Amino acid sequence: MSKIMVGVLIDRSVDEVWADVADISSHVDWMADAESITFTSESTEGVGTRFECYTKIGPLHTNDVMEVTAWEPGRSMGVRHSGAVTGEGVFTLEPVGPDSSQTWFAWTENLQFPWYMAGPLGAAAARPIFAWIWRRNLRALKARLS
Repeated sequence: MSKIMVGVLIDRSVDEVWADVADISSHVDWMADAESITFTSESTEGVGTRFECYTKIGPLHTNDVMEVTAWEPGRSMGVRHSGAVTGEGVFTLEPVGPDSSQTWFAWTENLQFPWYMAGPLGAAAARPIFAWIWRRNLRALKARLS
């Protein structure tokens, strides 16, 4: 299991950040590695929402199958990955500052790689690459909301 944690301080309230992040289809607008999102459930938000995210990093690509497992408006969104790479991820939002005008947005993933992606060794090798890409994604989210 490979654990990856990244975060960013966004100069917007939790409600403003949540309003954007809750629109799962818009994640392709700020996640450089997310090429497309296709919903496979009738719902597009909330627990039980299922979707496939075609993910591409350089020449490597996969269809990441996900289901929303946690949905606390203004607080967190969790997903379970059940494609080639499995595991769980969560976005958490925390108000910052005396007037709560900023948000600490954290992204945590616990991922397992299959044997044909070198298992734990592949996960360890991918950890710094994913962290770099996801930090860049969070900078793009911050710029989008500025």
